[in-house]
Amino acid sequence: MFTFFRWLLRIFTGLVAVIALGAALSYFFLSRSLPAYNASAQVPGLEAPLEIVRNTHNVPHVFGESDADVFFGLGYVHAQDRLWQMMLLRRTAQGRLSEVFGARTLRTDELMRRLDIYGLAQRAVAHQDADTRAALEAYARGVNAWVRSVNEGARGRGAPEFFLFPGELALWQPADSIAILKIMAVQLSDQIQREVQRARVSLLVEPERLRDILPDAPGSGVATLPDYASLFPGVTPDPGPLRFARGPLSPIREVGLAGASNAFAAAPRRSAAGGTLLASDPHLELTAPSAMYLARLELSTGGVIGATIPGIPAVLLGRSERHGWGLTTAYMDDIDVYIEQLDPDNPQRYRTPDGWAEFETRRSIIRVKDAEPMTLTLRWTENGPVLPGAHYQLGSITPPGHVASVAWTMLTEENTSMTAAIRLMRAQDIDAAMAAGEKVVAPAQNLILADQERIALQTVGRMPRRDAGHRTQGRMPSAGWVAENRWRGTLPYSANPRFVDPASGILGNTNNKTLDRPFPLHVSHDWGDTQRINRWLRLMGMREVHTRDSFIEAQLDTVSQAARTLLPLVAADLWFSGEAAPTGTRAHLRQQALNLLADWNGEMNEHLPEPLIYAAWMRELQFRLIRDRLGPMAASFTRLEPVFIERVFSDTEGASEWCNIIQSSQRESCTEIAQMALDAALVRLSERYGPNPESWRWGDAHTATHRHSVLGEVSGLGFFVNIRQSTSGGDHTLMRGQTSGEEPEPFANVHGAAFRGVYDFADPDSSVFIISTGQSGHPLSRHYDDLGDLWRRGEYIPMSLDPDLARGGAVGITRLTPR
Repeated sequence: MFTFFRWLLRIFTGLVAVIALGAALSYFFLSRSLPAYNASAQVPGLEAPLEIVRNTHNVPHVFGESDADVFFGLGYVHAQDRLWQMMLLRRTAQGRLSEVFGARTLRTDELMRRLDIYGLAQRAVAHQDADTRAALEAYARGVNAWVRSVNEGARGRGAPEFFLFPGELALWQPADSIAILKIMAVQLSDQIQREVQRARVSLLVEPERLRDILPDAPGSGVATLPDYASLFPGVTPDPGPLRFARGPLSPIREVGLAGASNAFAAAPRRSAAGGTLLASDPHLELTAPSAMYLARLELSTGGVIGATIPGIPAVLLGRSERHGWGLTTAYMDDIDVYIEQLDPDNPQRYRTPDGWAEFETRRSIIRVKDAEPMTLTLRWTENGPVLPGAHYQLGSITPPGHVASVAWTMLTEENTSMTAAIRLMRAQDIDAAMAAGEKVVAPAQNLILADQERIALQTVGRMPRRDAGHRTQGRMPSAGWVAENRWRGTLPYSANPRFVDPASGILGNTNNKTLDRPFPLHVSHDWGDTQRINRWLRLMGMREVHTRDSFIEAQLDTVSQAARTLLPLVAADLWFSGEAAPTGTRAHLRQQALNLLADWNGEMNEHLPEPLIYAAWMRELQFRLIRDRLGPMAASFTRLEPVFIERVFSDTEGASEWCNIIQSSQRESCTEIAQMALDAALVRLSERYGPNPESWRWGDAHTATHRHSVLGEVSGLGFFVNIRQSTSGGDHTLMRGQTSGEEPEPFANVHGAAFRGVYDFADPDSSVFIISTGQSGHPLSRHYDDLGDLWRRGEYIPMSLDPDLARGGAVGITRLTPR
């Protein structure tokens, strides 16, 4: 027996030694790809010596003798810190993910090929101005210089992910940067999804109830639209759930998870220090690393500092000494879905206003890891590319003998948005910045501007020129062969909304409706916000003058105006009602919850139980209101629509009819449905968080998970590469933390501020900014998540253009010289 235990001990010791040796070797090889920030190197492609100073928080400050060398430096640092992220975005745009990940990404690759994202990007290079082409080429040389140094110096393939997912690492090209900008346009749009959703829901509910569940933003709206079934009689109602974001690494987002953001500015007379103020926080999917990367560039026109996207040679949100700029998604309706009729005698032809026409076709081959290549036949109509029914669930609204095509302003080779981004950095005032915006094609954005004396908001992006007789006004798919439904080019830049130096001295946007114009000059029917704007207006109006700190306070505000509006309506007949109930009963639990909500101010604080009770109640209530009429499709409405609940409980245009369960023999009241929903929500919460509501915490449910796009799904690795944080805020707070809506964590924070910046032009170097993770994309780097803790706590880092300040706390200085 002693001998047995002795050998067992030896085996155990040997296994531990083998595991330790394996871990040490793994760490050695993986850490080889960590860049040395204190270094000197000779590299090809430079015109003169270049210096990259990385400050305390690893924000690179790039100093060169020419703009071309500065863009070279930006490409170099992007590749140092985010090479895997850049290559993944490029593969996505090229439709080449399956070469590395196999058949599971085929659907994404197919969609990218059918949209011809990369082909359009290649042809778009020639349409950029000379300065932009020079910037793209210099940036590409910088990326490739780092790739060469990785290969020459055996630097662990450049990123740990390349060990698990090896693949060809082609040199960076100017078209790659334009392709990533197009991928951003795909990620920031959900117009196709909304058209399909509206068509599907219209087949299940009567028209007067459609405007309840898919409400217009408050203000004058569209009175009626034709019934979708009358447009295409062959479509069968499909009550199944709608799921758009299918397939790993897909850039397609579910409705409500595309673009969101806040940006606002104050004129000098509304600023305590006498200078303009500007705040901007774009909201994106929370990922590790963040989609954003902080950098400072010293250009010939002056220094610029702010947020970049790895792969794009521009500061997309930031400031110079003279002006600052922020962005919000404009929600412009720049997409139309068309139903194209096939020729019954020849399915290679489709119907046009002038008769039958041949599809434009070509073949494309997708190489698939560990499988046979897939050959696609790509087809285009005069309206745009044809998409099979599997994409965006278009098949569910396409009648037999038809196919769906898409018109999208982004799908043009004459997309000069990159030129606009380069010109914006070089602008010296808001007039020059607005002039630069004319070059933007897509994605459409609201550009919020401030120079030292003035403020402005300019919508940038091409608006389609539609006919006033368009049958669906672009809100649902329309017949592609009807002339009135087709675009007639795009509107002039002067048609885009513009607000300059408003009388109030304050302007801003929270993705809310920017103006009320009739179709076809409407900009959009579907806006991204109806709630945050009300809270922002209140905060801006509470002070005569604002400061940098008051703008930070607004940016981090966690009060839900939706909760303040809905709770008095929904609980009007439930507050303090009934006799005291015995402890342990459902009635007692309900009274506890209602007592907590009665004293709550709507603050979605992570340490409070009330936000969790409110969110669970409203989620259950909305589901109970709609499941009777929508059936399984009710599961697609995963997040609260406050305007719908408000219409129902205010009985706007008879909307209280939703409270009546049509399949039951009795007529239910809204109070009864509200009580049943509350009881059901409290039972679920008790099962998960315990029987005492006062001990529940919103932050336990509203956890932000910054997920690594690939390693985060690998068993055992997710713990090391995903960043999880308890967070405040919610779907409808200015510090927005959009919930997933999906079980088993329906309240998880999945979409929030990837960047926050506040600029004060009374003292520009007091400006501050932050991103949601860290600068590095390497999980072994101390800069992988160091800024994430500050982001969670609502803290910022200095946004200074002072070179001495950057050098004073530098974590490293890289000096590059021409080879």
